[in-house]
Amino acid sequence: MIEDAAHSSTGKITGLMARFGMIRGSRRLHPPYSAPIIAALYPPPLSDFFPAMLFQLDSLKIEALAALESLSDEAALEAFRIDYLGKKGKLTAVSAGMRDVPVDLKKEVGAKLNDVRDAITGGLASRLEALQAAKDAAAVAGIDITLPGRPGQGAGSLHPLTQIRDLAVRTLRRMGFTLADGPEIETEWHCFDALNTPADHPARNESDTFYMPDGKLLRTHTSTVQIRTMESAKALPVRIIAPGAAYRRDEIDATHLSVFNQIEALYVDVDVSLADLKGTLEFFFREVFGPNTVVRFRPHFFPFTEPSFEIDVKLEAKGKEARWIEIAGCGMVDPAVFAEISKKRGDSLFDPDKVTGFAFGMGLDRLAMIMHGISDIRHLIENDVRFLQQF
Repeated sequence: MIEDAAHSSTGKITGLMARFGMIRGSRRLHPPYSAPIIAALYPPPLSDFFPAMLFQLDSLKIEALAALESLSDEAALEAFRIDYLGKKGKLTAVSAGMRDVPVDLKKEVGAKLNDVRDAITGGLASRLEALQAAKDAAAVAGIDITLPGRPGQGAGSLHPLTQIRDLAVRTLRRMGFTLADGPEIETEWHCFDALNTPADHPARNESDTFYMPDGKLLRTHTSTVQIRTMESAKALPVRIIAPGAAYRRDEIDATHLSVFNQIEALYVDVDVSLADLKGTLEFFFREVFGPNTVVRFRPHFFPFTEPSFEIDVKLEAKGKEARWIEIAGCGMVDPAVFAEISKKRGDSLFDPDKVTGFAFGMGLDRLAMIMHGISDIRHLIENDVRFLQQF
């Protein structure tokens, strides 16, 4: 069918040459002839231009579909796509003539143009699918599907990080918190400026934070979700939790990784108090570690909360004396954070003179290690079946 169409096209090309003349000025056309060459060197009179354009599109369609059949790998298909459909491709060059098409002919020529584009795009997709199918078939060619199956290792279990995250989320949702999420690639404003972090703070150094060439960075905490939530909030109260990954340039050892998991919470409303914060965290840790868990708050400093506290939990490891373990940070949201949010929003929903709030955050990896007695944080990412089978 393609050969017949090509033969027909050759006849059309010959007729077109006779119509336009073999010689134009001092230039002479030599074989092999092609529609693009004819169109470029021997443009027809304006009255004949549009029938010639329709013929040129037909010729380009036949040429493209024939070329597709000879392509045998994905790299060749991509080169074909650029050659025919790219910004400087053959079809794009022909379609540029649409601006000169009279209004009464635009529908006909446009329909032909779409038909050719669809045919080439469809042919490209079909060829890619055929190549992928051939590759998949080759990958399993040596597998005997008649062999009996081997017994598996039994049912799996949830990763300890998944277990502690699910427990934390369930507990906090029972207290009225809702889940929130945000991007892991962040701006300095969301990660530092909005959180009242000064320009000379160590966390902003390249030695501590992963920066991108465009100035963005991998978030160093999920507090950025708190900022984005307040940016888009429609009304009070705001009560959210934000579990997710955070990134820092830490030396990898038994207690540090360059990527770790956090869960943070934010509650903002009128008359939120330190007592609300204390009651929330005491309930949370007793749900996680048991009803007799003792919690203490130690004064600390964070740029984004005032007052700020470190939270310790007294835990007893098997065969050892009970000891205090630092487990989280918290505090009342600094009014400077509300002022920055109000400036960005341009309204008074988070007016620091009218609202208060608390925030807290903790590492899920650390919670999992404490709960299960894991001595090395690297066990959580090594995918060692012997380790994971314990959970």
